[in-house]
Amino acid sequence: MSLGIVFALLGAASAVFLAGMGSAIGVGVAGQAASGVVTEDPNKFAKVLIMQLLPGTQGIYGLLVGFITLAKIGLLGGSMAALDPMTGLLILGGCLPIGIVGLVSGKYQGMTSAAAIGIVAKREDQFGKAMLFPAMVETYAILALLTSVLVITNVPV
Repeated sequence: MSLGIVFALLGAASAVFLAGMGSAIGVGVAGQAASGVVTEDPNKFAKVLIMQLLPGTQGIYGLLVGFITLAKIGLLGGSMAALDPMTGLLILGGCLPIGIVGLVSGKYQGMTSAAAIGIVAKREDQFGKAMLFPAMVETYAILALLTSVLVITNVPV
């Protein structure tokens, strides 16, 4: 196995692991807040569940980038590409935006979702407005996803 493949696999793993960790942290934080609300008012379950799920998207984005990377280097349904170290590093670099931003934004989106769950707990009619706060954090995860996909798909293999 070439050093280039090792770098590319490290990139795919970083995208999946880091973004997945961000989502796990964020969903956990929001879930704690949601559990408290549901204890007091079980009728708010659906609304707070939606808020809890929002930070989970970063993990999905990281997984998507991981799959795109594995397909790019030929490990999904093809033969493994012969990558030189520089190409492997380019792919690794392309995976880092969603990995790092996914980790950070997942955590902070979870915190913002928890605050928005607090809004729903007190003013259920403000659900739509409350959703906007964690959705703003999502913007940066989407930008990182776009950056990673553009870089990885444009690295010549």
